Amino acid sequence: MATADTISQEIESLYSNHHGWLCGWLRKKLEAHCDAVDFAHDTFLRILTSRDLFCIREPRAYLATVAGGLVAHHYRRRAIETAYLDALTSLPEPETPSPEYSAILLETLIEIDQLLDNLPLKARRAFLLAQLEGLTYAEIAQQLGVSVSMIKQYMLRATQQCYFSLSF
Repeated sequence: MATADTISQEIESLYSNHHGWLCGWLRKKLEAHCDAVDFAHDTFLRILTSRDLFCIREPRAYLATVAGGLVAHHYRRRAIETAYLDALTSLPEPETPSPEYSAILLETLIEIDQLLDNLPLKARRAFLLAQLEGLTYAEIAQQLGVSVSMIKQYMLRATQQCYFSLSF
């Protein structure tokens, strides 16, 4: 079992040996270079809260993988926020939700996106077309170029994904 001193030394070594490299790597990946330090911080924080600290064999590859996931999540969230804000601007003034309700809606959209992220593309599209556009299974099948029975399977899978993710 690792002692607190051993863990502290491992963390200090990982940080001091690779923080500068990770910041440089992130600067190349990001539009705003000033965000590199924040993402590096979040990467080390994510590693600290995981139990994988002593399992890291290739620190830079591991750091790049964790940081890359954080960056991808950031851009995906930003795309959802942008689409949501664009949709809000098309609403008439009386129908615009309050800032508080708007924040709740945005967080809900991001959670739904995360729930559906593990689905195959066609299953995700079928679910969204049914839920957001109100299309029938036949219309979705025609649009996706698959059978109605396949749409039923997609919908079952998407529904199960949402249900089981919320249940636990």
